[in-house]
Formats: sequence, structure tokens, C-alpha cells
Amino acid sequence: MNDYYAILGVDKSATPEEIKRAYRRACRESHPDVAGSTPEVEERFKQINAAYEVLSDPQKREMFDMGVDPMAPGGGGGNGSGFGFGGGTGSGFGSFADIFETFFAAAAGAQASRGPVSRQQRGRDQLERLTVDLADVVFGAQADLTFSTFVACDLCGGSCCAPGTEPVRCQACGGRGATERVVRSMLGNMRTVDACRTCQGFGTVIPTPCPECAGQGRIRGSKQVTVTVPAGADSGNRLRVQGRGEAGLAGGPNGDLYIVFQVRRHPDFTREGDNLVCTLPVPMTAAALGATMVIETLDGPQEVNVRPGSQPREVVTLEGLGAGRLNSNRRGDLKVVLDIRVPTDLDDAQRELLQRLAAERGEEHPEAALASTAGSVFSRLKDKLAGR
Repeated sequence: MNDYYAILGVDKSATPEEIKRAYRRACRESHPDVAGSTPEVEERFKQINAAYEVLSDPQKREMFDMGVDPMAPGGGGGNGSGFGFGGGTGSGFGSFADIFETFFAAAAGAQASRGPVSRQQRGRDQLERLTVDLADVVFGAQADLTFSTFVACDLCGGSCCAPGTEPVRCQACGGRGATERVVRSMLGNMRTVDACRTCQGFGTVIPTPCPECAGQGRIRGSKQVTVTVPAGADSGNRLRVQGRGEAGLAGGPNGDLYIVFQVRRHPDFTREGDNLVCTLPVPMTAAALGATMVIETLDGPQEVNVRPGSQPREVVTLEGLGAGRLNSNRRGDLKVVLDIRVPTDLDDAQRELLQRLAAERGEEHPEAALASTAGSVFSRLKDKLAGR
């Protein structure tokens, strides 16, 4: 015997109102139009109907509580069909046929009340790359970007109609964008609402589409935008420009434009965070005696003081001449790495001078001794670049 209380998910002490609410909830979840028309779903739906017919009728419920299934053949279920279409107790199927008709009519009415959908749709966002120079991201700059995208149709102005024409009301749905049909079933009359196939739910049709855009309100074209490159930007940084992406359908709003920066490689300077790094060739004599050398930076000519006794890969810092910092007026530093150049093409006089210098310094026969890596050239360079 079926457990009708379990089918509806209620206790044996459930009130008629609780049974009705459980029945409606079960119908919404298990109706074939919602859960899919499969044999299992249809069988489950029949069980729900049978459970409600029994538990909503006081006499049948009393019989079921006494261990008799009134829906079983010969079990007291009216005409024995299990559904009682007007026979037996008289409660029959009409009571919950009305419930279903009310339920589906309300659902159909809610769908129809939303009205036709708009032809206008927002354009998609667009991602583009912009290659800029190192100086652009150090100081900030303006750059032009041209790219291919959808643009509004100039001929129809986004209306989708040929010049001199306009959309007309759909005769199939009366401008509602939806059509309604009534389906008769054993549950009663059920109304269903579908998007109108004639106007595709828009409520209007376009008898003469624009010949330029084929009724889309936009065409493929190109745009040019002027982009503000912020000081401190770096490769991979992304900038959003609102409303400069694809044009929308039928005059809908534009999407947004996202720009990814790519910084060109500079022949002299490399970037390390907020700092710029360059290499300065220094003659051996200038490194030994000291010198003031002038280099060309992004800010113009600048003096570099090479101290006497400078070592290979030593770093001289020029403060405030590095890359810009995002959302800040401050800049990093310019790190100048000294590249001590040892001469390789000495003439006889130069060789004699160096030999005399070696003799004066006692370096004619230098002793071989390994130096600690803790103070090596490379470790010092690393510390310098790191600001330690």
C-alpha cells in the first residue's frame, strides 16, 4: 500500500491546509512540463495526485488511516479508476483540476506581464594591447589607439530600419512579444506562454531592414581613442576606458574597452620595479684616478661622479631619475653600473708605464689568493640594486 503522507512529505497529524500547501509544492517541482516528460516523472506525478485525493477527502483519509487504500481497485475509491472523474464520492478530480488551472494561469500571466523584450543589447567589452615607450610610462603621456570593432550604423543610427521606415507592431502577438495557448489535459486547462515566433519576442517587426547593417544597428569598423598613459605604468598593467568597447545591438550602449600596456625595450635602460638601470663604460684610468662623466638620461644630460678606486660593477645612484610610481608623484632612482674597461691594445710606451706602476706597487708578481664571495662584485652589485 502506498504511503500517501510520505509522498506529500507531511506528518499524519498534518492539517488540511498543510496538505494543500505540500501538494501544490510537489506539483510545481514534479510536473512533467517542469521536471521533464519521462516515465518516472509521470509516475511520480500520478502518485502525488492520488495522495492528495486521498488525504484531502476526510472519508478517504480515515479509510487510509485504518489501513485501507481507497485508491486501490475495490478499495472504496469510487468508480475504481483511482481518479474518480465525477463518480464515487463526488469530490473527484475537479477540485485539483481547478487548482492546477489557477496555478498555471498565474504562471502564464506573470510571464505575459513582462511584455516584449528590447532589441537593444549592450555591446561586449573589448581587450586591446597598446605598445608604448619607456619614457611614456616614466613621465606619463597621451597615445592614440586604433582598433577594429563594431560601431554604430551611420545610415540607420541604430534603429535597424531603412531610412524613412520604422518598426511596426507585430500582428501575431499584438505587440506583447509572446503568444499564449491553452492545453487541455486530465488536470484541466493549462495556459502556456512562449516567445512570439514572428517577432522573436520583440513585439515589433522590421519590414524593411537597414541595407547597411542588415537590421543589426551596427557594422564592423574601426575606432580611434586617445589613451592617457599614467606615469608608473608597466607591461601587463590594464586600463579600463568606459563605453569605448563594441557598439551595442539596435542602438544599445557600448561595452567597455580594456587596454593592456606593453613597454618597448629601451636600448640603454632597463626597469627594475621603480628604478631604472644602465651600464656606463669607464676607462681603467678614470676608475683608478676618479672622474666626472656626463651621460644622457631620460631627463637629459646628467653628471656621474666616478670616485677614485671605483671597482667593476660598482653602482652609482642618481636619485629621483627612475621610473614613475602609479598614483604618486614620486619616482624611483637611476642605478648606473660602472663597467671598468681594461685596455687590450697597449703600445710599447703604455706597456712600459704600466710595468713601472706595477713595480712601484709591488705587483710585478702578484700572489694568487681566493677572495670571499661575501664581498664579491656580484654580491655588492645585488646589494646596491636592492638599496642595501
